[in-house]
Amino acid sequence: MRLTGIAPLPFFGSAVVSLALIAFAILNPDAASALFQVANDWVLREMGWFYMLAVGGFVIFLLCLAISPLGNVRLGPDESVPDYSYGTWIAMLFSAGMGIGIVFYGVAEPIMHFSNPPDAAPGSPQAARDALSITFFHWGVHAWAIYAVMGLALAYFGFRRGEPLVIRSAFRPLLGDRVNGPLGDMIDIFAVVGTLAGLSTSLGLGVAQLNATGAYLFGLPQTINIQLGLIAVVTLLATLTVATGLDNGIRRLSEFILILSFVLMGLILILGPTQFLLQAFVENIGLYIDSFVTRTFHIYAYEPTDWVGSWTLFYWAWWMSWSPFVGLFIARISRGRTIRQFLLGVLFAPAGFSCIWFTIFGDLAIWQDLNVAGGAISRTVAENMPIALFAVFEYLPASAWLAWLAGLLVAIYFVTASDAGALVIAMITSKGDEEPVLWLRVFWALTCGGVAGGLLLAGGLDAVEMAAVIAAAPLSIVMVFMCFGIWKGLTDEVALTASAALPAAPLIGEGSASWRRRLGAIVSHPGKRQVTEFIDRTVTQALDAVQAELARRGHGGEIAREDDAVILRIDLGEGISDFLYRVQPVSRPIPSFALTDAARGEGGRNRYYRAEVFLAQGSRGYDIFGYDREEIIADVVAHYDRYLHYLSLRP
Repeated sequence: MRLTGIAPLPFFGSAVVSLALIAFAILNPDAASALFQVANDWVLREMGWFYMLAVGGFVIFLLCLAISPLGNVRLGPDESVPDYSYGTWIAMLFSAGMGIGIVFYGVAEPIMHFSNPPDAAPGSPQAARDALSITFFHWGVHAWAIYAVMGLALAYFGFRRGEPLVIRSAFRPLLGDRVNGPLGDMIDIFAVVGTLAGLSTSLGLGVAQLNATGAYLFGLPQTINIQLGLIAVVTLLATLTVATGLDNGIRRLSEFILILSFVLMGLILILGPTQFLLQAFVENIGLYIDSFVTRTFHIYAYEPTDWVGSWTLFYWAWWMSWSPFVGLFIARISRGRTIRQFLLGVLFAPAGFSCIWFTIFGDLAIWQDLNVAGGAISRTVAENMPIALFAVFEYLPASAWLAWLAGLLVAIYFVTASDAGALVIAMITSKGDEEPVLWLRVFWALTCGGVAGGLLLAGGLDAVEMAAVIAAAPLSIVMVFMCFGIWKGLTDEVALTASAALPAAPLIGEGSASWRRRLGAIVSHPGKRQVTEFIDRTVTQALDAVQAELARRGHGGEIAREDDAVILRIDLGEGISDFLYRVQPVSRPIPSFALTDAARGEGGRNRYYRAEVFLAQGSRGYDIFGYDREEIIADVVAHYDRYLHYLSLRP
């Protein structure tokens, strides 16, 4: 088998680290567990303050960006439209983000904060209020702000500025062309390893919950061997799903599990203390808003406690280690939305769903513990956390049916997290290819399962959670610099918009043959081969002519090829950014109104290619397929004129 379609160093570097981790955990689990413990303690002790400050900064940065005029910038060319409806988009966001976690912690976390609170008397009304306020804090806006930083950077630089959809692309404003070298490869390797660690945490929680479901329904023993077998089965299912691609597999599963989640919540709301849960939801929202700023920066500096490391810092590390996966995934499905739409959707829609979920399950558990269970639920959670959900079902009618629904939900969340993670890692290790080759997707789906299994052998859930905390250390620093990259890129948009106000150069060759040829190109929906040939011939000839004329006038310019793209680069001197005019094939869906039999063409295809123009600031959003040589030259000259004006406006 030829290893085609990969970025060699990120792929082999990540694969070696991942396989070595699996081997180390399997061959010497005691040593692996001890090493993870030492590293975990160091990270929490030395970097805990930085985790808290960074996450608070992410929230402030994104909220300011969402309400600023820069929120109108589209993640793609100006005329682009979203690939998915709002409902499908939110379902895919949530299923990839933290679906397994809310099922596992839906009862367990509120009950643990209620029975062992950091700042109140155990079992008191204040402990109940704090329990939900803290849980909302851990699973709300702050968690999704971490994902949004990564997702926004990737979507902006990938779809707006034409960079590959990989982590290194967000660093081009800071590192320039060095992102194409070993430094960029190392950034992508960090991203892959962090993704594997964060994903393994979710898979570890998921398999523990699946095992608990089997124990409740079938009397299945809760052992490591059973959990390894479950990981193997679900990994095979995920491998089959990831092979079907984003639209056919992950999209349909995401929509199904969102519906199933609402069905389960609705049943619990009806069967449980409905009035109390509705009242609690209203109060929980107020408590969350009231404590939002205080908890953001509350690291217990004056009253040191292990609680903040076991809970808040663990969550921030988990979200950061998982952010390359979730961030790249939500970027992949968010093309065409404005920054404001992206941020408001990512920050508030899944967070709002989580708040509803934790109110229904968490407040129900607290109410039962106080009224009908006599503290039994708190004792069950302390002894066997994965079984917490089923302890609540015991006090409701139709408990077996509820357990079946919960088990199905966990299984599907498990599959969607695993296959979405494999797809994202495959994208990172394939130069940002949005549809990585099949063997690469399958390899990473199997590797994700292998890492989760190896970490369970090395110390169970504790080892899995420690791996996420450790992996977040380098990624937290990377994400801070990402924010600077986003800001620098967006401020360039202001000057670019001003320069675009210059009048456009008239098109050349407006005779009958010219307009007929252009009209034919607009309605033809060409394939990749046609567009590539057009770039190789007509576009290259036009850029050669411009470069030759510049040379004759004593200006530096060069033509370069990069994959299927052709690039004209004009050197403007030391310390001044070069002018770039790049033309490359870009795949787009054929619009529904154009999907006639003739448009579908070869084999019923529903995508076509455009010869899109990219400048240094990204895609200009228009197609020059069908332009003749003189028209392309006129387009280059017009953009060069605008770029010189743009430079004069920069601060």
